[in-house]
Amino acid sequence: MKKAIGILLCALLLFALASPAFAGERADGLHFRADGTFKILHLTDTQDDHHPAADMLALVKEAIETEQPDLIVFTGDLVEDWRVADGTTDDDPLHEGVCVYKDLTRNELDLTATRANVEAASDAVLSVLQASGIPFAITQGNNDYKVGYTNEDWLQLYSRYSNNLTFDESDDELGRIDYHLEIKGSSGATVFNLWLMDTGRGGIDQQSIDWYQSAASALTEENGSTPIPAMAFQHIYAPDIGNLFLPCSPLDDGARCTDGKFYRLDPERASGTPLFAYAPCEPSAEFQAWKAQGDVVAAWFGHQHTEGFSGNVDGIELGFTYGCEYAKPGPYGYRVITLNEADPARYNTALVGYTDGLRGSLLQFMLDASPVFPRVTPALKMLSALRNFMLSMVSAVISLF
Repeated sequence: MKKAIGILLCALLLFALASPAFAGERADGLHFRADGTFKILHLTDTQDDHHPAADMLALVKEAIETEQPDLIVFTGDLVEDWRVADGTTDDDPLHEGVCVYKDLTRNELDLTATRANVEAASDAVLSVLQASGIPFAITQGNNDYKVGYTNEDWLQLYSRYSNNLTFDESDDELGRIDYHLEIKGSSGATVFNLWLMDTGRGGIDQQSIDWYQSAASALTEENGSTPIPAMAFQHIYAPDIGNLFLPCSPLDDGARCTDGKFYRLDPERASGTPLFAYAPCEPSAEFQAWKAQGDVVAAWFGHQHTEGFSGNVDGIELGFTYGCEYAKPGPYGYRVITLNEADPARYNTALVGYTDGLRGSLLQFMLDASPVFPRVTPALKMLSALRNFMLSMVSAVISLF
Protein backbone atom coordinates (compact mmCIF):
# COMPACT_ATOMS: atom_id res chain seq x y z
CA MET A 1 0.00 0.00 0.00
CA LYS A 2 2.81 2.40 0.94
CA LYS A 3 4.55 1.56 -2.33
CA ALA A 4 1.41 2.36 -4.30
CA ILE A 5 1.00 5.67 -2.47
CA GLY A 6 4.65 6.50 -3.15
CA ILE A 7 4.24 5.79 -6.85
CA LEU A 8 1.13 7.94 -6.94
CA LEU A 9 2.89 10.84 -5.18
CA CYS A 10 5.84 10.60 -7.59
CA ALA A 11 3.46 10.66 -10.53
CA LEU A 12 1.68 13.71 -9.14
CA LEU A 13 5.01 15.44 -8.57
CA LEU A 14 6.15 14.72 -12.12
CA PHE A 15 2.82 15.99 -13.45
CA ALA A 16 3.11 19.17 -11.40
CA LEU A 17 6.63 19.79 -12.69
CA ALA A 18 5.67 19.09 -16.28
CA SER A 19 2.40 20.91 -16.35
CA PRO A 20 2.85 24.62 -16.40
CA ALA A 21 0.90 24.20 -19.61
CA PHE A 22 0.98 27.99 -19.76
CA ALA A 23 3.61 28.43 -22.44
CA GLY A 24 4.72 31.87 -21.27
CA GLU A 25 3.90 31.68 -17.57
CA ARG A 26 5.91 30.43 -14.65
CA ALA A 27 5.11 30.53 -10.97
CA ASP A 28 6.57 34.06 -10.86
CA GLY A 29 4.51 35.41 -13.76
CA LEU A 30 4.61 35.80 -17.54
CA HIS A 31 7.96 35.28 -19.27
CA PHE A 32 9.45 35.49 -22.72
CA ARG A 33 10.22 32.12 -24.25
CA ALA A 34 13.75 30.74 -24.45
CA ASP A 35 13.91 31.93 -28.08
CA GLY A 36 13.19 35.49 -26.93
CA THR A 37 9.61 35.72 -28.21
CA PHE A 38 6.24 36.16 -26.55
CA LYS A 39 3.04 35.66 -28.52
CA ILE A 40 -0.31 37.28 -27.65
CA LEU A 41 -3.58 36.14 -29.17
CA HIS A 42 -6.12 38.98 -29.23
CA LEU A 43 -9.74 37.80 -29.28
CA THR A 44 -12.80 40.00 -28.89
CA ASP A 45 -16.59 40.12 -29.04
CA THR A 46 -17.76 36.53 -28.92
CA GLN A 47 -21.00 38.22 -27.81
CA ASP A 48 -23.17 35.11 -27.75
CA ASP A 49 -25.67 33.59 -25.37
CA HIS A 50 -26.55 30.26 -23.75
CA HIS A 51 -27.12 28.83 -27.24
CA PRO A 52 -23.62 29.59 -28.57
CA ALA A 53 -22.96 29.43 -32.29
CA ALA A 54 -20.79 26.45 -33.20
CA ASP A 55 -18.84 28.57 -35.71
CA MET A 56 -17.91 31.07 -33.00
CA LEU A 57 -16.59 28.36 -30.69
CA ALA A 58 -14.75 26.73 -33.59
CA LEU A 59 -13.06 30.05 -34.44
CA VAL A 60 -11.86 30.52 -30.85
CA LYS A 61 -10.56 26.96 -30.66
CA GLU A 62 -8.89 27.11 -34.07
CA ALA A 63 -7.22 30.44 -33.28
CA ILE A 64 -5.68 28.99 -30.11
CA GLU A 65 -4.59 25.75 -31.74
CA THR A 66 -3.13 27.52 -34.77
CA GLU A 67 -1.24 30.26 -32.96
CA GLN A 68 -0.21 28.47 -29.73
CA PRO A 69 0.10 31.80 -27.89
CA ASP A 70 1.70 32.52 -24.55
CA LEU A 71 -1.23 34.70 -23.50
CA ILE A 72 -4.81 35.21 -24.67
CA VAL A 73 -6.21 38.73 -24.28
CA PHE A 74 -9.98 38.96 -24.64
CA THR A 75 -11.26 42.53 -24.96
CA GLY A 76 -14.85 42.31 -23.87
CA ASP A 77 -18.44 41.58 -24.87
CA LEU A 78 -18.16 38.00 -23.75
CA VAL A 79 -21.97 37.80 -23.81
CA GLU A 80 -24.84 39.39 -25.74
CA ASP A 81 -27.40 41.18 -23.59
CA TRP A 82 -30.52 41.17 -25.82
CA ARG A 83 -31.58 41.84 -29.39
CA VAL A 84 -34.02 40.51 -31.94
CA ALA A 85 -32.47 37.57 -33.78
CA ASP A 86 -30.98 38.47 -37.13
CA GLY A 87 -29.38 35.26 -38.24
CA THR A 88 -31.03 32.21 -36.60
CA THR A 89 -27.56 30.93 -35.75
CA ASP A 90 -28.63 28.98 -32.68
CA ASP A 91 -31.52 27.17 -31.04
CA ASP A 92 -33.57 30.26 -30.21
CA PRO A 93 -35.27 31.68 -33.31
CA LEU A 94 -36.75 34.70 -31.52
CA HIS A 95 -33.82 36.61 -30.06
CA GLU A 96 -30.14 36.66 -29.24
CA GLY A 97 -28.95 37.32 -25.72
CA VAL A 98 -28.82 36.11 -22.14
CA CYS A 99 -31.32 38.59 -20.68
CA VAL A 100 -34.70 37.35 -19.51
CA TYR A 101 -37.21 40.07 -18.64
CA LYS A 102 -40.19 39.95 -16.30
CA ASP A 103 -42.54 41.36 -18.93
CA LEU A 104 -42.63 42.61 -22.52
CA THR A 105 -41.59 46.14 -21.53
CA ARG A 106 -38.05 44.81 -20.97
CA ASN A 107 -37.62 47.20 -18.08
CA GLU A 108 -36.85 44.68 -15.34
CA LEU A 109 -34.59 41.65 -15.54
CA ASP A 110 -35.47 38.26 -14.18
CA LEU A 111 -32.11 38.09 -12.42
CA THR A 112 -32.22 34.40 -11.57
CA ALA A 113 -32.90 33.26 -15.12
CA THR A 114 -30.54 35.85 -16.61
CA ARG A 115 -27.65 34.92 -14.33
CA ALA A 116 -28.05 31.27 -15.23
CA ASN A 117 -27.85 32.21 -18.91
CA VAL A 118 -24.80 34.42 -18.30
CA GLU A 119 -22.97 31.56 -16.62
CA ALA A 120 -23.80 29.14 -19.43
CA ALA A 121 -22.85 31.61 -22.17
CA SER A 122 -19.61 32.57 -20.45
CA ASP A 123 -18.61 29.01 -19.74
CA ALA A 124 -19.08 28.05 -23.39
CA VAL A 125 -16.18 30.37 -24.27
CA LEU A 126 -14.11 30.34 -21.07
CA SER A 127 -14.05 26.54 -20.94
CA VAL A 128 -12.34 26.58 -24.36
CA LEU A 129 -9.71 28.98 -23.01
CA GLN A 130 -9.35 26.87 -19.87
CA ALA A 131 -8.93 23.64 -21.83
CA SER A 132 -6.06 25.20 -23.79
CA GLY A 133 -3.97 25.54 -20.64
CA ILE A 134 -2.95 29.04 -21.76
CA PRO A 135 -3.34 32.01 -19.39
CA PHE A 136 -5.97 34.54 -20.37
CA ALA A 137 -6.78 38.12 -19.39
CA ILE A 138 -10.13 39.86 -19.93
CA THR A 139 -11.29 43.45 -20.23
CA GLN A 140 -14.94 44.36 -19.80
CA GLY A 141 -17.20 45.19 -22.75
CA ASN A 142 -20.30 47.38 -22.84
CA ASN A 143 -22.62 44.38 -23.24
CA ASP A 144 -21.10 42.77 -20.16
CA TYR A 145 -22.44 45.73 -18.19
CA LYS A 146 -26.06 45.14 -19.27
CA VAL A 147 -26.83 41.70 -17.89
CA GLY A 148 -27.35 42.32 -14.17
CA TYR A 149 -23.79 41.41 -13.22
CA THR A 150 -21.58 43.73 -11.22
CA ASN A 151 -17.86 43.74 -11.95
CA GLU A 152 -17.38 41.95 -8.64
CA ASP A 153 -19.72 39.24 -9.96
CA TRP A 154 -17.67 39.04 -13.15
CA LEU A 155 -14.41 38.71 -11.22
CA GLN A 156 -15.89 35.88 -9.18
CA LEU A 157 -17.02 34.15 -12.37
CA TYR A 158 -13.58 34.52 -14.00
CA SER A 159 -11.90 33.17 -10.85
CA ARG A 160 -13.49 29.75 -11.44
CA TYR A 161 -10.97 29.20 -14.24
CA SER A 162 -7.47 28.45 -13.05
CA ASN A 163 -5.64 30.06 -15.98
CA ASN A 164 -7.49 33.36 -15.57
CA LEU A 165 -5.23 36.36 -14.83
CA THR A 166 -7.96 39.01 -14.62
CA PHE A 167 -8.09 41.12 -11.46
CA ASP A 168 -8.95 44.67 -10.43
CA GLU A 169 -6.07 46.94 -9.55
CA SER A 170 -7.51 50.43 -9.94
CA ASP A 171 -9.88 50.69 -6.95
CA ASP A 172 -11.91 53.49 -8.55
CA GLU A 173 -15.36 54.59 -7.40
CA LEU A 174 -17.16 52.96 -10.34
CA GLY A 175 -15.52 49.57 -9.79
CA ARG A 176 -14.00 49.41 -13.26
CA ILE A 177 -11.60 46.52 -13.78
CA ASP A 178 -8.26 48.12 -14.70
CA TYR A 179 -4.99 46.25 -14.21
CA HIS A 180 -1.61 45.52 -15.75
CA LEU A 181 0.45 42.41 -16.49
CA GLU A 182 4.23 42.41 -16.66
CA ILE A 183 6.24 40.14 -18.95
CA LYS A 184 9.71 39.28 -17.69
CA GLY A 185 12.83 38.57 -19.68
CA SER A 186 15.59 36.01 -19.26
CA SER A 187 17.19 38.04 -16.45
CA GLY A 188 13.97 38.05 -14.45
CA ALA A 189 13.45 41.79 -14.94
CA THR A 190 10.25 43.17 -16.46
CA VAL A 191 10.80 43.80 -20.17
CA PHE A 192 7.27 44.54 -21.38
CA ASN A 193 3.97 45.61 -19.84
CA LEU A 194 0.29 45.22 -20.76
CA TRP A 195 -2.42 47.66 -19.73
CA LEU A 196 -5.89 46.05 -19.53
CA MET A 197 -8.44 48.85 -19.36
CA ASP A 198 -12.18 48.88 -18.65
CA THR A 199 -14.12 51.21 -20.96
CA GLY A 200 -17.50 50.63 -19.27
CA ARG A 201 -20.61 51.20 -21.34
CA GLY A 202 -19.41 54.24 -23.24
CA GLY A 203 -15.62 54.59 -23.21
CA ILE A 204 -12.65 55.23 -20.98
CA ASP A 205 -13.18 57.62 -18.06
CA GLN A 206 -10.85 60.02 -16.27
CA GLN A 207 -10.52 57.84 -13.16
CA SER A 208 -9.14 55.00 -15.26
CA ILE A 209 -6.75 57.40 -17.00
CA ASP A 210 -5.60 58.77 -13.64
CA TRP A 211 -4.96 55.24 -12.39
CA TYR A 212 -2.98 54.41 -15.53
CA GLN A 213 -0.81 57.52 -15.14
CA SER A 214 -0.10 56.74 -11.50
CA ALA A 215 0.69 53.08 -12.13
CA ALA A 216 2.82 53.84 -15.21
CA SER A 217 4.81 56.45 -13.29
CA ALA A 218 5.49 53.94 -10.53
CA LEU A 219 6.72 51.33 -13.03
CA THR A 220 8.96 53.89 -14.71
CA GLU A 221 10.46 54.91 -11.38
CA GLU A 222 11.10 51.27 -10.46
CA ASN A 223 12.83 50.85 -13.83
CA GLY A 224 15.37 53.60 -13.18
CA SER A 225 13.24 56.38 -14.69
CA THR A 226 13.04 54.56 -18.05
CA PRO A 227 9.49 53.75 -19.28
CA ILE A 228 8.83 50.05 -19.85
CA PRO A 229 7.45 49.46 -23.38
CA ALA A 230 3.76 48.59 -23.18
CA MET A 231 0.58 47.87 -25.10
CA ALA A 232 -2.95 48.82 -24.11
CA PHE A 233 -5.97 46.60 -24.67
CA GLN A 234 -9.55 47.78 -24.24
CA HIS A 235 -13.01 47.18 -25.64
CA ILE A 236 -14.16 50.60 -26.86
CA TYR A 237 -11.69 52.39 -29.09
CA ALA A 238 -9.91 55.67 -28.42
CA PRO A 239 -11.33 58.35 -30.76
CA ASP A 240 -7.77 59.11 -31.89
CA ILE A 241 -8.11 56.24 -34.34
CA GLY A 242 -9.93 58.80 -36.50
CA ASN A 243 -6.57 60.47 -37.08
CA LEU A 244 -5.74 57.59 -39.44
CA PHE A 245 -8.34 59.04 -41.85
CA LEU A 246 -8.21 61.83 -44.41
CA PRO A 247 -11.11 63.93 -45.79
CA CYS A 248 -12.06 62.82 -49.29
CA SER A 249 -14.68 62.84 -52.01
CA PRO A 250 -17.45 60.21 -52.03
CA LEU A 251 -16.02 59.20 -55.43
CA ASP A 252 -12.65 58.24 -53.95
CA ASP A 253 -11.62 54.64 -53.48
CA GLY A 254 -12.23 53.65 -49.86
CA ALA A 255 -14.54 56.58 -49.10
CA ARG A 256 -16.61 56.08 -45.97
CA CYS A 257 -19.10 58.41 -44.33
CA THR A 258 -19.52 59.65 -40.78
CA ASP A 259 -21.54 62.65 -39.59
CA GLY A 260 -22.32 63.53 -43.18
CA LYS A 261 -18.66 63.85 -44.19
CA PHE A 262 -16.49 61.47 -46.22
CA TYR A 263 -13.10 60.12 -45.22
CA ARG A 264 -10.74 57.40 -46.33
CA LEU A 265 -7.95 55.56 -44.55
CA ASP A 266 -4.59 57.26 -45.06
CA PRO A 267 -2.60 54.69 -47.08
CA GLU A 268 0.72 56.18 -45.99
CA ARG A 269 0.08 55.55 -42.29
CA ALA A 270 -2.45 52.73 -42.11
CA SER A 271 -3.54 49.49 -43.71
CA GLY A 272 -6.66 47.36 -43.67
CA THR A 273 -10.28 47.63 -44.74
CA PRO A 274 -12.59 49.87 -42.67
CA LEU A 275 -16.33 49.46 -42.91
CA PHE A 276 -16.95 52.82 -41.24
CA ALA A 277 -15.19 56.18 -41.22
CA TYR A 278 -13.79 57.70 -38.02
CA ALA A 279 -13.40 61.46 -37.99
CA PRO A 280 -10.04 63.05 -37.18
CA CYS A 281 -9.95 64.68 -33.76
CA GLU A 282 -7.78 66.46 -31.23
CA PRO A 283 -5.75 64.08 -29.02
CA SER A 284 -7.98 62.49 -26.39
CA ALA A 285 -7.13 62.58 -22.67
CA GLU A 286 -6.17 58.92 -22.84
CA PHE A 287 -3.89 59.42 -25.85
CA GLN A 288 -2.25 62.42 -24.18
CA ALA A 289 -1.60 60.29 -21.10
CA TRP A 290 0.04 57.59 -23.23
CA LYS A 291 2.28 60.19 -24.83
CA ALA A 292 3.14 61.81 -21.50
CA GLN A 293 4.14 58.48 -19.95
CA GLY A 294 6.06 57.44 -23.05
CA ASP A 295 5.45 53.71 -22.61
CA VAL A 296 2.56 52.70 -24.90
CA VAL A 297 3.72 51.61 -28.35
CA ALA A 298 0.33 50.24 -29.48
CA ALA A 299 -3.30 50.05 -28.43
CA TRP A 300 -5.76 47.41 -29.65
CA PHE A 301 -9.56 47.60 -29.62
CA GLY A 302 -12.64 45.48 -30.21
CA HIS A 303 -16.29 46.61 -30.10
CA GLN A 304 -16.72 47.29 -33.83
CA HIS A 305 -16.75 43.59 -34.92
CA THR A 306 -16.21 44.06 -38.67
CA GLU A 307 -13.30 46.48 -38.43
CA GLY A 308 -9.80 45.20 -39.15
CA PHE A 309 -7.27 47.94 -39.71
CA SER A 310 -4.43 49.68 -37.91
CA GLY A 311 -1.97 52.51 -38.35
CA ASN A 312 0.43 54.89 -36.68
CA VAL A 313 -0.78 58.02 -34.91
CA ASP A 314 2.07 60.15 -33.58
CA GLY A 315 4.25 57.13 -32.82
CA ILE A 316 1.54 54.85 -31.37
CA GLU A 317 -0.11 52.13 -33.44
CA LEU A 318 -3.89 52.04 -33.03
CA GLY A 319 -5.86 49.12 -34.38
CA PHE A 320 -9.12 47.20 -34.47
CA THR A 321 -9.38 43.43 -34.28
CA TYR A 322 -12.24 41.55 -35.93
CA GLY A 323 -14.89 40.15 -33.60
CA CYS A 324 -15.84 36.49 -33.21
CA GLU A 325 -19.65 36.80 -33.09
CA TYR A 326 -21.16 34.72 -35.87
CA ALA A 327 -24.67 35.92 -35.05
CA LYS A 328 -23.80 39.11 -36.96
CA PRO A 329 -22.33 39.57 -40.45
CA GLY A 330 -18.59 39.05 -40.84
CA PRO A 331 -15.75 39.23 -41.43
CA TYR A 332 -14.67 37.51 -38.23
CA GLY A 333 -11.21 36.82 -36.91
CA TYR A 334 -8.43 37.53 -34.45
CA ARG A 335 -5.09 39.30 -34.12
CA VAL A 336 -1.75 37.77 -33.18
CA ILE A 337 1.06 39.92 -31.76
CA THR A 338 4.64 38.65 -31.35
CA LEU A 339 6.97 40.53 -29.01
CA ASN A 340 10.75 40.23 -29.06
CA GLU A 341 12.77 40.44 -25.86
CA ALA A 342 15.84 41.77 -27.68
CA ASP A 343 13.90 44.80 -28.94
CA PRO A 344 10.66 44.98 -26.90
CA ALA A 345 9.45 48.25 -28.45
CA ARG A 346 9.29 46.51 -31.84
CA TYR A 347 6.80 43.75 -32.57
CA ASN A 348 5.04 41.91 -35.35
CA THR A 349 1.28 41.78 -35.70
CA ALA A 350 -1.04 39.99 -38.11
CA LEU A 351 -4.81 40.13 -38.47
CA VAL A 352 -6.42 36.83 -39.42
CA GLY A 353 -9.88 37.08 -40.96
CA TYR A 354 -12.61 34.55 -41.71
CA THR A 355 -15.54 35.01 -44.06
CA ASP A 356 -17.29 31.69 -43.48
CA GLY A 357 -21.00 31.94 -44.11
CA LEU A 358 -22.88 33.64 -46.90
CA ARG A 359 -23.38 37.04 -45.28
CA GLY A 360 -19.76 37.33 -44.21
CA SER A 361 -18.50 36.40 -47.65
CA LEU A 362 -20.73 38.94 -49.39
CA LEU A 363 -19.66 41.71 -47.03
CA GLN A 364 -15.99 40.91 -47.49
CA PHE A 365 -16.45 40.86 -51.26
CA MET A 366 -18.15 44.22 -51.19
CA LEU A 367 -15.33 45.79 -49.19
CA ASP A 368 -12.31 44.14 -50.79
CA ALA A 369 -13.19 43.50 -54.42
CA SER A 370 -11.62 46.00 -56.79
CA PRO A 371 -12.21 45.73 -60.55
CA VAL A 372 -9.10 44.70 -62.49
CA PHE A 373 -9.00 46.63 -65.75
CA PRO A 374 -6.61 45.68 -68.56
CA ARG A 375 -6.54 49.30 -69.79
CA VAL A 376 -7.74 52.45 -68.09
CA THR A 377 -10.23 54.35 -70.23
CA PRO A 378 -12.50 57.31 -69.40
CA ALA A 379 -15.48 54.96 -69.31
CA LEU A 380 -13.76 52.61 -66.90
CA LYS A 381 -12.64 55.51 -64.71
CA MET A 382 -16.28 56.56 -64.51
CA LEU A 383 -17.32 53.00 -63.64
CA SER A 384 -14.73 52.85 -60.88
CA ALA A 385 -15.87 56.23 -59.53
CA LEU A 386 -19.48 55.03 -59.61
CA ARG A 387 -18.52 51.91 -57.67
CA ASN A 388 -16.70 54.02 -55.07
CA PHE A 389 -19.69 56.35 -54.81
CA MET A 390 -22.09 53.43 -54.28
CA LEU A 391 -19.89 52.00 -51.50
CA SER A 392 -19.59 55.40 -49.84
CA MET A 393 -23.39 55.76 -49.96
CA VAL A 394 -23.75 52.36 -48.31
CA SER A 395 -21.45 53.55 -45.53
CA ALA A 396 -23.48 56.76 -45.23
CA VAL A 397 -26.68 54.77 -44.70
CA ILE A 398 -24.96 52.42 -42.23
CA SER A 399 -23.63 55.38 -40.26
CA LEU A 400 -27.21 56.48 -39.50
CA PHE A 401 -27.87 53.37 -37.38
